Amino acid sequence: QLALVESGGGLVQPGGSLRLSCIVPRFSKDYSEIAWFRQAPGKEREGVSCISSNGQNRVYVDSVKGRFTISRDDAKNTVYLQMNSLKPEDTAVYYCGAIPRLLQTDLCVLSGGPREYNYWGQGTQVIVSS
Repeated sequence: QLALVESGGGLVQPGGSLRLSCIVPRFSKDYSEIAWFRQAPGKEREGVSCISSNGQNRVYVDSVKGRFTISRDDAKNTVYLQMNSLKPEDTAVYYCGAIPRLLQTDLCVLSGGPREYNYWGQGTQVIVSS
């Protein structure tokens, strides 16, 4: 009941675009910091981007800066990850995670890794290949 739900993955050619969506459930703490992580076969789960509960602070891993954009629409309980100029190395299962908070803040942290995020979705597969 408290799981997040990702969608929007698929197969795309290099240079193409995808928009991932993450439906965020209602938590007992009213405000959630949301992050996108990805995990490729044989690799650890990697932080891609995060967005603060107020939407004003966004953080990106260096490898996706200038190509990916994270946003949120709280009226729809949804966080998006727009992915442009996709590369084969972007191939992975993409997960969204949440940190519920008592107050709305501009906090957004990727450096702590997946352990900082309390709730997760099941993931959506992104394959970038010609």
